[in-house]
Amino acid sequence: MLQAVIRAFRIPDLRRRLLFVLGVLVIFRIIAHVPVAGISSEVTGRLKDFISGAPGSSPTGSTPGVGGVLGFLDIFSGGSLSNFSIAATGVYPYVTASIIIQLLTPIIPAFERLQKEGQRGRETLNRYTHIITVPIAALTAYGQIVLLKSQGIITGVDAQRFSLFGDGADPLLTIAAVVAMTTGTTLLVWLGELITEYGIGSGVSIIIFGGIVSGLPQRFVQASQSGVGQSIISIIIILLVLLIAVVGIVLIQEGQRKIPVRFPRQMQGNRVYGGQQTHIPLKVNSAGMIPLIFASSIIIFPATVAGFFIRPGSVNDPVSTVATWVVANFGTGSGLYQILYFFMVLGFTYFYTLVLFNQQNIPESLRDRGGFIPGFRPGRPTNEYLMKVLVRITLLGAIFLGVIAVLPFLLGLIVQTQVTTFLNSTSLLIVVGVAVDTMKQLEAQLVMREYQGILN
Repeated sequence: MLQAVIRAFRIPDLRRRLLFVLGVLVIFRIIAHVPVAGISSEVTGRLKDFISGAPGSSPTGSTPGVGGVLGFLDIFSGGSLSNFSIAATGVYPYVTASIIIQLLTPIIPAFERLQKEGQRGRETLNRYTHIITVPIAALTAYGQIVLLKSQGIITGVDAQRFSLFGDGADPLLTIAAVVAMTTGTTLLVWLGELITEYGIGSGVSIIIFGGIVSGLPQRFVQASQSGVGQSIISIIIILLVLLIAVVGIVLIQEGQRKIPVRFPRQMQGNRVYGGQQTHIPLKVNSAGMIPLIFASSIIIFPATVAGFFIRPGSVNDPVSTVATWVVANFGTGSGLYQILYFFMVLGFTYFYTLVLFNQQNIPESLRDRGGFIPGFRPGRPTNEYLMKVLVRITLLGAIFLGVIAVLPFLLGLIVQTQVTTFLNSTSLLIVVGVAVDTMKQLEAQLVMREYQGILN
C-alpha cells in the first residue's frame, strides 16, 4: 500500500488527485467547526458532555438512550454534531435520499427505465436524489434542534429563542439555523462529488471516512478516561477482536466465486476469433458497506422521531410515554436495537446485492456476445444458476456483516466495560472498506498509466 502511494505521488496527475482529496478533507474539517449562529458555548459544552456520557452530564428530564443515538450520529459527522456546526447533519440526508431512490426504482416504471438508460439515466436519478436530500436535511436539522431542547441541552433563553412560536421565540433565528445546517449538508455532498470527479475514490464515502478517522483520537481519549486502563485483559481482548474483525472484513470483501464462461470460435474470412475462456467474479459481499449504512440510517429514525414528542416532566401524557419507550428501546445500547440491526443488515445485504445483479444484466450480456456457462443454456437457465450461486455465497457475507454490526454490543457483554463505545461496527467497516476500495482505484490508475507509458 505504501509503495502504491509513493508511486502515485511520482506521477503528476495522480499526485494532483491525491492532493485534491486531502485539500477537500481539510475544507470539510474546517466546515465541521463552523458553529450555527445563536448557539452559545454553554450549549455546545453540555452537548459534548452528554454525547460522551460523562458522569452527571445527563440533564434533568433527559431520556435514556438519546445520548447513544446522538453519539452514533456524532461519529459519522466527524464531531460536527457535538460542535453543533453547520455540518451537524453530515451527509446522512443524502444517504437516506439514496435509499429512497433505490427502494422506489423497482416500483416506479419511470425510475426503472432511467436506470437502464446508462449514464444519462443515472445522472437524472442522481439529480432526483439531490432534490430529495434538501427537505430531508432541513427536517433532520430542525429535528436535532427539537431533540436537544427536549433533552435539556438547549435550555433557558436559548430554548425560547430557538422556537417558531411562543414567548421569546425568534422564528428567523430557527429558520436561519435550519437553512445553515441544510446548506452544510449540501456543501458536503458537493465536496464529495468533486472528490469523485477530480480525485480518487467515492467522494461521499471518503467524506464519511474522513469524519470517522478525525474523531478516533478523541474517542480513544474518552475511552481511556472511562476507566478502561484498569483492565489490561479487557484491552487485550478488544485489540484481538479488532484485529480479527479487520482481517475478516478484508477477506470477505475480497472473497469471490469464479463462474467459468466460454466464448465459441467464429470464422471471419481466413481468421478465427473467439474461443476464449474467462470467468464471472461473484463477490461474497457484493453490497460492500452499503447495508450497514442503510440499516443504521433507518434504525435510528424511530428514536430520533420519538425524541420530538418527549416532554420532560410529563407523567400522564400518553404520547410522551410512548415516545420515551421508543427512545429507550431503540437506543444503541438496547438488545431490541441490536436484534433489529442484525436482521436489517441481512435484509439490506440481499436487497442491494440483487439490485446490483439486476443492473448488470449479466445473462443478457453473455447471450448477446455469444458466451455461455458450461452446462447451462443461455438466457433463463443461466440467470437461474447465477442467482442460485449468488444467494448461497451472499448468505455468508450477510451473516458476517450482521455479526460485525452487533460486535461492539457482544464484546461489551464479554468484557463488561464501556470501552466498546469507541468501537463502532459501522465505522470500522466503512474505514476498512473505503481504504480497500480507494487503494484498488489507485492501483487501477497506476496500471492504466504504466501501460500508457509502455505504449508511449
